[in-house]
Amino acid sequence: MGSVSALPQTKKIGFYLCNGFTMLAMASAIEVLRMANRLSGENLYEWFTLSENGEPVSASDSLSINVDHSISSPRDMDIVIVCGGVDIEQNYPRQLLSWLAMQDRKHKTLGAICTGSYVLAKAGLMQDKVCSIHWENLAGFQEAFPSVRVSNKLFSLGEKRMSSAGGTAPMDMMLTMVAKEHGNKLSAAISEMFMCERVRNSEDVQKVPLRNLIGTAQPKLLETVSLMEANLEEPFCIDELAALVELSRRQLERLFQRHIQCSPSRYYLHLRLSRARQLLNQTNLSIIEISIACGFVSTPHFSKCYRDYFGIPPREERLGLKHSDVPTGVHGAALVTSDAQIAV
Repeated sequence: MGSVSALPQTKKIGFYLCNGFTMLAMASAIEVLRMANRLSGENLYEWFTLSENGEPVSASDSLSINVDHSISSPRDMDIVIVCGGVDIEQNYPRQLLSWLAMQDRKHKTLGAICTGSYVLAKAGLMQDKVCSIHWENLAGFQEAFPSVRVSNKLFSLGEKRMSSAGGTAPMDMMLTMVAKEHGNKLSAAISEMFMCERVRNSEDVQKVPLRNLIGTAQPKLLETVSLMEANLEEPFCIDELAALVELSRRQLERLFQRHIQCSPSRYYLHLRLSRARQLLNQTNLSIIEISIACGFVSTPHFSKCYRDYFGIPPREERLGLKHSDVPTGVHGAALVTSDAQIAV
């Protein structure tokens, strides 16, 4: 008599809602679980919401959400996820910190979305661990918790820890979790149902607006970058950019080195190649069309620059072959090529 395969064990996930939590981030995570159950035809996941006293919680959009349980109610769960949002420093109860520490002692996986990582760190539960948090909070988080390895990645999945930035990044984190636990086929099917063109992985970084990195005290620099972003298909030469913002080439170069730690030509190439990567992963444009759209004089020249920068040829990128991490040094990444190599 043949053996009967065991049904997958239901994973139970509790979402703690902080006051002012971001609705989109929370819903992005939960909807993946709902769709996983629907498409698989099995009860793969069970979820519920929590607050300090079981009272309704107001989201950042002012909607009031009824929760299922208080944190004092005994609940069996495998994962606890803290859903943060605006003004997180003032929007969590101190009781939550000790409750999270207790969950950690019970060997539960702890997670966070949006600014929820702040609460985990405040509870002392992220020491020497990697976590992601929304780009608006990166600088303050690093200063407040120097022992935490804060990342500008969209999400981080580690041993007994999971965290993601806000917006739709929690969807990518949950899709990756589903893929690990139940296979890529189910994850891809969920993505298709949500009309999500690509499941971003844990190596994708948040796009941090330059204004948030350097502030508003450098209008010439911001104006130059805006001109670059608006002219990727027919890029200006550096002398033209300098003239348009009424600076000398040398003044412009010093401005970029001081505030972005790279030359204008390197930063311009970063923008063009980042755009090319988006087009490769999100459109059906040919490599020739992409090279033209991103301002390269020839396809071989584009392929060489792309390979030097990302460590993989554009053709292999489109095929989804394994490649190295996005270079870092611009918006938190170290570029892998020299200025001489990329002066285009």
